[in-house]
Amino acid sequence: MALCLLGAGRVFQCRAAVRRSTSTLLQLQSHNSSMASGRQRVHGVDLFYETTGTGKHAVLLLPGALGSTRTDFQPQLNSLSREKFTIVGWDPRGNGKSRPPERDFPPDFYERDAKDAVGLMKALGFSRFSLLGWSDGGISALIAAAINPDLVHKMVVWGSNAFITQQDIDLYNGIRDVSKWSARMRKPLEEVYGAEVFPKLWEAWIDGVTHFLKRPEGSVCMEFLPRITCPTFIIHGEKDPMVPTFHAQFLYKHIKGSRLYMMPEGKHNLHLKYADEFNKLVEDFLEE
Repeated sequence: MALCLLGAGRVFQCRAAVRRSTSTLLQLQSHNSSMASGRQRVHGVDLFYETTGTGKHAVLLLPGALGSTRTDFQPQLNSLSREKFTIVGWDPRGNGKSRPPERDFPPDFYERDAKDAVGLMKALGFSRFSLLGWSDGGISALIAAAINPDLVHKMVVWGSNAFITQQDIDLYNGIRDVSKWSARMRKPLEEVYGAEVFPKLWEAWIDGVTHFLKRPEGSVCMEFLPRITCPTFIIHGEKDPMVPTFHAQFLYKHIKGSRLYMMPEGKHNLHLKYADEFNKLVEDFLEE
């Protein structure tokens, strides 16, 4: 489908400076010196985050299942314009460095992540911001935008779905045994959670999302889509083996005014494999 982008809309306002009184900023030794990290108390949990850039447009990155800012978004943290944007990466509760608590998957875990994400940005002093959500992070971004139309300026989601089918569960169960994954795919998450814990967490995630089959039409966040009012850009890889293209088409059809770009060679991690193209698409959209 051809890419069609709309006008800029409302002027974006945010406070780019992080309130140091609510968190301790640490320089990341393994990252560029302009990147800082810290922990912020939100809804009773200490959430790990890192920031880079000094732009007036604040952007929050929402990682995929069991993902973290460091495993999922290095090309975006390193290459999105630091003059135009203030980029905030974070680890949802139970993920990465936002432990304890350990990750769990109650029926409302997407809504919980959405509330935590918005709570984090508000605690850091941002009164308005945009969302970039990948996979599970995209689902939480959709919910956050629906619930907080006054806070979310723009949104980009990719590799995300609003409902679950048996076909989806079959795909997930096909990769349930992480010992069959390639070392390249398995190693980053094993380094975060440990070789013994990660397989259990992955199985718990599959079991958690399987419960959505019990909901009407397998809804994950279908009821939230009509409430989304911010400009929304859906990007999807035509070769995504995890999320079939009908999910992207559903989002496009049910989010008013949204636009869709199908990346011909893109797979589920298109923002990593085709980072330059992805970052250019995102920057152009956010700058409109």
